[in-house]
Amino acid sequence: MANIVIVGTQWGDEGKGKVVDLLAEFADIVVRFQGGNNAGHTLVVKGEKTICHLIPSGTLQGKTCYIGNGVVVDPAVIIQELDYLSNRGIDVGPDKVKISDRAHIILPYHKAVDLARENKKGDKKIGTTGRGIGPCYEDKATRRGIRFVELLDSEVFRERVKSVVEEKNFYLKNYLHSEPLDADPIIDQYARYAERLAPHVTNISVKLGEAIRAGKQILFEGAQGTHLDIDHGTYPYVTSSNTVAGNACCGSGIGPKQITGVKGIVKAYTTRVGGGPFPTELLDETGDTIQKKGAEFGATTGRKRRVGWLDAVILRNAVRLNGLTGLIITKLDVLCGLASLRICTGYEYNGTVLQNFPSDLKALAACRPVYETLPGWSEDISAIRNVGDLPKNAIEYLNRIVELTQVPINIISVGPAREETIIVKNPFL
Repeated sequence: MANIVIVGTQWGDEGKGKVVDLLAEFADIVVRFQGGNNAGHTLVVKGEKTICHLIPSGTLQGKTCYIGNGVVVDPAVIIQELDYLSNRGIDVGPDKVKISDRAHIILPYHKAVDLARENKKGDKKIGTTGRGIGPCYEDKATRRGIRFVELLDSEVFRERVKSVVEEKNFYLKNYLHSEPLDADPIIDQYARYAERLAPHVTNISVKLGEAIRAGKQILFEGAQGTHLDIDHGTYPYVTSSNTVAGNACCGSGIGPKQITGVKGIVKAYTTRVGGGPFPTELLDETGDTIQKKGAEFGATTGRKRRVGWLDAVILRNAVRLNGLTGLIITKLDVLCGLASLRICTGYEYNGTVLQNFPSDLKALAACRPVYETLPGWSEDISAIRNVGDLPKNAIEYLNRIVELTQVPINIISVGPAREETIIVKNPFL
């Protein structure tokens, strides 16, 4: 039995969707444990592209998919996604997709606050997607949140919404100078959502406990990446939840002893969406080339991703924070055709070289990457299925990543399609 956690090691968008889809073949259950529909997974199977935002990408493999209590869920979005997948012939019925009764729900006032705040900040925007994720987590922390268990009780839901809307309207009108909301239409609309989603709602912790006792194999997927973690990322340019592997337990309701491995997804270069520090960012022709070849646009937002060289400082940080037992390299094929490649091995700061990622953003802004240069390769690698068949320089590039992180590589993606993958060691076998 193996219970594997998949996390991003950079700032998200590392290609977790493809990896989860690939490994789901060997799992019985796939669990999403944090985040909301501010994240997206783009999958390419038999030439057809599918984008998931909330439902784990294991659904394409016909697996049972759980949305844990650590996720914040917009009912309208998940219903739209259920319909989208169902129309593609994918079984997303109540037996296949289950939602934790403890998961908090996103309401219209969360989105209204999210957007109004960003507008008020002007050129100091954080880069939120405006989908209400942060404000929903805020209400969860201040005990004003509404969970699915309350959504399914019409009397409790009405009372809670009336109370919270009064407070939110005062804030929207008097501080954010935005339009107030009417509670009644929200209550009526969400009553319809409750009726539709009720068959999917259950106690995910209990279900996982039963599955583990039965010897089922479970794959846990996070959203975003390690350096968007609310505690350990580039705060405040982060998401509003814990993205590191430890939250797989908190966000789904299992104990840490049940986890048997943690695999970190590493894009062969580095990208970031939105604001925040990015030491290895490329603002030149090379960056444009990688951005275009890698089709670096957010699956959820459509925003152009910032591009940079691979950063071993943040990778080592991710190794420690997540307790990584293996690396999964994605988009190695995007680097084909570059004459030389660079890897950042440290940060130069005030005359010294830092090996660890600083928490002080002012210090981080003053850091300059220390690079190693490696030779590139020109060969097309998309058809290669064995590591030994890769070009010599590609192998040397991968070996250097292993040396710098001290973590073995388990999987290498050489193209967007499911089959364009080199399996070095299957985490489930």
